Amino acid sequence: MKVYVVDNGGQWTHREWRVLRYLGCDAEIVSNITPPEKLRDADALVLSGGAPRISMETFKLGRVGEYLDTMEIPILGICVSHQYIAIHFGGSAGPAEVPEYGKTEIEIWDENDLFQGLPDKIVVWESHNDEVKEVPENLHILASSKHCRVQAIKHRSKPIYGVQFHPEVEHTQFGYDIFKNFLKLCKS
Repeated sequence: MKVYVVDNGGQWTHREWRVLRYLGCDAEIVSNITPPEKLRDADALVLSGGAPRISMETFKLGRVGEYLDTMEIPILGICVSHQYIAIHFGGSAGPAEVPEYGKTEIEIWDENDLFQGLPDKIVVWESHNDEVKEVPENLHILASSKHCRVQAIKHRSKPIYGVQFHPEVEHTQFGYDIFKNFLKLCKS
């Protein structure tokens, strides 16, 4: 299975790549300005977290919008990419009332494909100043936390997912299971 990790300047991009390799994927890190046609052999994309503040630096996410519009494969956006997905489809993101760092408990409202077989509450690892503020009708909220209403989303008609937290970090409970569930979408 071929999975490209789109590098948005995140501190844990290599960790996402490593988890995918560990799970048996042919994973490769590519720049976020890579033309979509160069990624046509992908079975899935993981859009990394990143340094940009979504409320101020959307332009630093390169061609992520093109990937969301033109690629008909499963896509998982992490942290800033999760926020960008919400904006791209008509929602909004901005400064969090309570930025989250380190350990946070999330509640899974809809296990959907991403959280299949996981408990209703899990501990995840966070690192964000911004968050999704408004969710458009074409996205569905899957999970929340005490301070962040939108911890995970799914597009209603496309295999596009976003998570505010970092499943690639070893402190996130069931992080590998989240990646495994995402990868199962490539086989459907």
